[in-house]
Parts: sequence; C-alpha cells; structure tokens
Amino acid sequence: MKERVLCVDDDQYQCDLFEACLTRLGYDVAVTTSPNDALERIANEAFDVVVTDLGMGEMDGLVLCERVLGTRPGIPIVVVTGQGSMESAIGAMRAGAYDFLAKPVEPKLLGIAVGRAAQHHRLHSEVQRLKDALADPPSGLPLFGESPVMRRVNELVARVGASDASVLIQGETGTGKELVARAVHAASSRKDAPFVALNCAAVPPSLLESELFGHSRGAFTDAKNARQGLFMHASGGTLFLDEIGEMPFEMQAKLLRTLQERTVRPVGANTEVPFDVRIVTATHRDLEHEVEEQRFRQDLFYRINVVRIDVPPLRERGSDVLKLAAFFLKRMSTRSPKGRLDLSPAVAERLLAYDWPGNVRELENCIERAVALARFDHLAVEDLPEKIRAYREDRFVVSADDASEIVSLSELERRYIVRVVKMLKGNKSRAAQLLGLDRRTLYRKLEKYEGITSQPESTAS
Repeated sequence: MKERVLCVDDDQYQCDLFEACLTRLGYDVAVTTSPNDALERIANEAFDVVVTDLGMGEMDGLVLCERVLGTRPGIPIVVVTGQGSMESAIGAMRAGAYDFLAKPVEPKLLGIAVGRAAQHHRLHSEVQRLKDALADPPSGLPLFGESPVMRRVNELVARVGASDASVLIQGETGTGKELVARAVHAASSRKDAPFVALNCAAVPPSLLESELFGHSRGAFTDAKNARQGLFMHASGGTLFLDEIGEMPFEMQAKLLRTLQERTVRPVGANTEVPFDVRIVTATHRDLEHEVEEQRFRQDLFYRINVVRIDVPPLRERGSDVLKLAAFFLKRMSTRSPKGRLDLSPAVAERLLAYDWPGNVRELENCIERAVALARFDHLAVEDLPEKIRAYREDRFVVSADDASEIVSLSELERRYIVRVVKMLKGNKSRAAQLLGLDRRTLYRKLEKYEGITSQPESTAS
C-alpha cells in the first residue's frame, strides 16, 4: 500500500507543487489549503506524514503541529516556511516537528525529508506493534506451555508476529504447527483480517492451482462460474500453507512466481491480480534435506524461510504434558454429561512416562477417549489406551510401591525428578534438559528434597 501524505498550505499553487512532486515519488498525496480542514481529515483518516506551511493566515503552522501531535503523536510533521531563520526552525522543532525545510523547496530535498519521515513512522508503528504483542501474548491455546523450549517458541512468535515476514514452521506431526501459525496471525497487525488455511497434502495436484489462485469461467470442463482462490480470500490477512513439503515440484515454481510478483493469475485468465497477504507455511519434513535431494526448490525455500520456528515434540516439553492434559480435560468435560473430571496421580504418572510419538494430537485423542470411558469423577489408569498403560521405559518411569496409590501431584513430581536425577547419575544439567526445566528451577526443587543436593553432579556426557 502507498504511504499517505497530507500537505497543508494556504497557497493552492504551493499545494499543487507538493502534490506533483510527491506523487511522482510514489506517495498517495492529499492536499488542503485549510488547517482546520487538515485537523478534521487527520482525525478521521490515516496519514503517514504531514507536510505543512508555517505561516498561514487561518492558523499558524506551529499551532497546527501542536494540535496534530496532541491527537496523533505518532505522525511525523515536516514544516516548510519562507522564513528561513533559526528562530523559526527552533520553534517548529519545539512544537514537535520532525523536520524543517525553507522555501523555495527543492523537490529532491522534499523527497528526502518526506522519505525519512515515512521511514520514522514505519519504525514507530513497528515498535508499537511489537510492544503490544509482548504485552498481550497469545493466550487460550494449549500449544503454549511453561517449559523452556515452549517459552522460546512463544517469545519468537510474539517477536515475528509484529512484522510481515514469511514464517516457516517445522515440527513433527501433531506438535501443533497450525496453532503456532494462528498465534503468529493473532500477534500481528492483520489479526482482524482472515486467517485462511490449506493443507497442501489434502488437495489433489490437479486442483491445487485452482484452489490457490482461483479460476475464470470456462477454464476447464466443470468451471461453470468464476471462482476466487485462497490468495484473494485471505486478502489483508494470513494464508497458511500446511504441509508445504508435499506440494508438487511443478506447482512450487508457480507459487514462487506468485510470491515474487505479489500477484495471482487465476487459471484460464489473461490478467494478474495483486494480493495483500502474509504467507506462513508449515511442514513435518526437513526442507533443507528435501532441497539437497532436489525434491523442493531452493529458491522457494529461501522465499518462505525468512523466519523459522521449530516446534518441539511433546517428549521434550517436560511437565507441559500435564498442563496440556488438564486443558483438554477441562474443555472436554464441559461437553460431557458426566460433568467435571479430574486427573488422578496414577494417570498423571502414565502420561509423564509415555513418549508421545503422536505429540499433542495424540494426547488430545487420549484424553478424549479417557473422558468417554470414565466411570468416576476422575480419570483412572484403565481409561487410558492400552499402549499408554503398558508403556515402560526407564528414562521416564516414576516407580511407586503401589501403582494405584493416591498421592498429590507435588509428590508425584518429586518422585519423578528424583528418579530422573538418579537415572542420570546426578547429572543435573542433563536432568534439567530432560525435565524441561532451567537449572535454577531444578536446583530450587532439589533443595527441598532431602539427600538429593548432596549428590555430586556427574560430568559424564
């Protein structure tokens, strides 16, 4: 979109000169000879830069500066005056002007001043969006936990959300890559516009081009009417291409050209249509390896991989497993006639012990099944799938004298941490990594457990 500049001067001829010069430079220019009209327009329209004369009969340019900045402090103002004195420049700057030019204004100098002001406005807006994103991070999504690996993902989502950069999300199947994509959209200035998702693996190759770009009437046998593609449906928002690694090689070339030109050509059409969407992609494949094997275009890889977010598997997220299980249980309990259900410590033990090859999606399926089979006011071990009940691996098992023993979650956590530290022969660094805790947190917990902190930390790798 073109940046908008409002020029204010009580001399119509001067306004026309400003408009001609800035229009040639690619700006969307509005002009007015009335400062009061300028204030009304600024109150109701969005402008990136204001250029104003200093000496005007209806209202002094310094007063205009003060009133504009009182209501729209982020708009940079370039003051132009025929009184090229130091006092005038100082007065304009004290009033809040961004830059000062003396008449007669050279077009080149005007272009430089407005360009710098526009860049200042872009940076101001970017910083503000970033502050807003960090102050109000995405919430209500089960993807976001408290483990160090997920805190890093959450921080990266907030940072990249404030920009329009293309994002590539990589992670195993079921880790919640679409949730990350939605969080990026929610953290962006496009959050009120559409979020449109397409699974590239779910659409037949013959239909993928039409699905993305649309088609004109009569483009093929069944095209009885023209149809917009997803690039246009997502206008102003975010287009999420899931499983981008499954896209046919020949289709990758068409997508690359579309992203480079920022226009789409519907199937069967002769004209191209510009679009305004942010591209977020996801895959469970290692795209760098796919590029090396010549199954994915290198140029497209660089185009979509401006910022990369790696979503960790559930087995690396430590106690997030229980937080996610509680989230799903609460959500599913509200739909169940059985009412509120709780996790029992024995179930929590099994959930922590399991390796979760299907990640978050498998955990959600597990809890849904357990809710359907539950006979009490809590989930029992027998409600879990057989492979989870029977799973045993010494790295994760929390042993207990009686598997049905009812203990608090804090006691279950203590047993689990003690078990992991002992299995790793006192290597607290590796234990913290496995548990999904930072070392300080692990040390604080160990200090509460008698006899643990006295054990030496192994240096074995």
